[in-house]
Amino acid sequence: MSHIPKVVILGAGYGGLMAAKRLQKELNYNEADVTLVSKHEYHYFTTHLHMPAAGTDKLENSYVEITKLIDEFKIDFVKSTVQEIRPEEKKVVLEDGALSYDYLIIGLGGEPETFGIPGLAEHAMTIRSINSVKAIREHIEEQFKLFKQDQTRVDRLTFVVGGAGFTGIEFVGELADRIPELCREHNIDRSLVKIYNIEAAPTALPGFDPKLVDYAMKVLQDKGVTFKIATAIKECTPEGVLLATEEEIKSATVVWTGGVRGNRLIEQAGFEAMRGRVKVDEHLRAPGHDNVFIIGDNSLMINTAIDRPYPPTAQMAMQQGPVAASNIVASIRKQPLKTFTFQNKGTVASLGKGQAIGVVGNTKLTGFMAAQLKKVIDIRWLFIIGGISLALRKGKFF
Repeated sequence: MSHIPKVVILGAGYGGLMAAKRLQKELNYNEADVTLVSKHEYHYFTTHLHMPAAGTDKLENSYVEITKLIDEFKIDFVKSTVQEIRPEEKKVVLEDGALSYDYLIIGLGGEPETFGIPGLAEHAMTIRSINSVKAIREHIEEQFKLFKQDQTRVDRLTFVVGGAGFTGIEFVGELADRIPELCREHNIDRSLVKIYNIEAAPTALPGFDPKLVDYAMKVLQDKGVTFKIATAIKECTPEGVLLATEEEIKSATVVWTGGVRGNRLIEQAGFEAMRGRVKVDEHLRAPGHDNVFIIGDNSLMINTAIDRPYPPTAQMAMQQGPVAASNIVASIRKQPLKTFTFQNKGTVASLGKGQAIGVVGNTKLTGFMAAQLKKVIDIRWLFIIGGISLALRKGKFF
C-alpha cells in the first residue's frame, strides 16, 4: 500500500489559513492528509484588533470560527497548543498528543518583543490576541469607573502606549476617538485625560513618507495624543513608565506595541533563527530542511533593493501561505518549486474614524480616501477567506 504524505500546518493566522485553503484547493483526493493546528478554534484579524481594544468596534467582528473557513472533508482541524517541534523526528508535540509529518508549514505567529526593558512583560498589556484585547478594553473602561470613586488618582486617566509603529498608531487613533464617549458616560472633564505615545526610534511609522508621518501625527495630536519620539522607555513599573530622559509618567494603563519577535519554539527546535525568525530560502524552506516551510512572523526574507528584512506584515503572510502550500503540492508531485516574490499591494495605517494615511504604488493618500482604502483591504480579506457572506457579515462599510 502506497504511503499518503502527511502535511501539518501550525497556526491559523493569515499565512496558515491561506496555506490550508490553497492545499484543499490544489490537492486531489487521497493525495495527502492535511492537518491544521491552532490553539484557538477561531481565526482572528490581527490588523483589526486595535479597534475592539479601544472599544470602538465589537469584539466579535475580529474573529471567525476556523471550521467555517475550511473544508473539513479535506482538512483535519486540531485545536491544541504546540509544545515542541522536532524536525529530526518529523514530529510535532502538542499539549495532548503528537503529530508526525512528511511536510510541515510553520506559521505560529509572533510574540511581543520587550527588548529587555525591565517590567514590561509584567506590567504592560499587549494587543496580541482576542483575550488580550478584551482585557485591555475592560481595563480602560474600569479606569473611568474607579476615577469617579477617587478623583485624586489622575493616573487612572493617563494612558501610555509604547511604540509608534502600525499597531501603536492605529490604537492611539481609536483610543482618542473612544475617550470623549467615556468622558460623557462618566461625566469626566476630557482635559483630565492624557494619551502618550512613546517611540524610541527617530520617527513614528518608520518606512512611511515623512510628509505622511507629519500628517498622521498632526491628526492624532489634534485628537489629544502627546508624542514622545526618539524617547525610549527605560522601565515599566506598577505606577507607570520611566523614560530614558528620567521623566516619569504615572499611569495605570501601559499598552506595549513596540516590537514583535518570532516564536520561541522556532529557536528551541534548533532552526537557525534570529529573534525567533528563520531566514528562509526562495521557496520558503528552512535551511537544511527541504520539507519544512516557514511563513509569516516566523520567517525572515531580505528585501534586496534596500538590503533589509521585509517587515512581517499580514500582507506578507497572506502571500507566503499559498506559495508554501503550492510548493508542498509540487514536492509531492515531484515538480519544480515556485520562487516566492513579495508583491507590495500598498500600505495603509488608520488614524481613527474617517482618517488614515496610505501608499499604493507611487500614490500617497490621506484622510477619507485612505480610510476607505483601509476598509476595502479589510473587506477583501474577509471575502478571500469566507466569501461574500462573511464580508457582508463582518465588514465595516460605513
